[in-house]
Amino acid sequence: MTHLENIKKIFSKDFVESPLLESFEVGKIYLSSGKLVACDPLITNDMQPFSTTFPKGDFSVLLHKERESNCVAYAEIIFGDAEVSEWELATTPGQKIRDLAEGEVFGYPVESGMGCFMDVDTQERLNELEKKLYHSKGVDFRGIYEEFFHEYFFDENGAIDQYAFLKPAEQHPGIIFAFETGYGEGFYASYIGYGKNNNPIKIVTEFIEIS
Repeated sequence: MTHLENIKKIFSKDFVESPLLESFEVGKIYLSSGKLVACDPLITNDMQPFSTTFPKGDFSVLLHKERESNCVAYAEIIFGDAEVSEWELATTPGQKIRDLAEGEVFGYPVESGMGCFMDVDTQERLNELEKKLYHSKGVDFRGIYEEFFHEYFFDENGAIDQYAFLKPAEQHPGIIFAFETGYGEGFYASYIGYGKNNNPIKIVTEFIEIS
């Protein structure tokens, strides 16, 4: 079974039915432009958004954990309740599925153990925040993870959770949904479920293949 066939099997319904997964609706993400970015925000802060344009607004986000390890296996955004009729590998501009060899995928690399979803507008706000902190702190700047992300995942008692919703700019409504990626480092693909009218219904990033 290919990755795409496996995604179709698990996520085409309006619920996930697998004894190997535990699913949680964890909150909502706001998309201001509908141009969605998926990346490791610490190493690919210039990642292009997907070629597909998604709806604008607030949308439910789900995490699906592998029960045995309690690691995040899939991250999902739901854009509508219509039936999914087709799944495709998510691509960014310039990527052509026909150019892939058998078994290859497009996706994003993770080195920090963290991935995210965010609107491209929010990505710009994050980059602006990093530049602002760098210029204001100079040699005391510890990097965007320590200066911004860390407090959402850890406090004086240790780890807070495996995910967080972050706002890089108070004056902008954009939200970053950041989360642990599977067993850590890797290269991870996303898949888009479309309805009969070719509107995107779901996007799912796979970190641990569950079949």
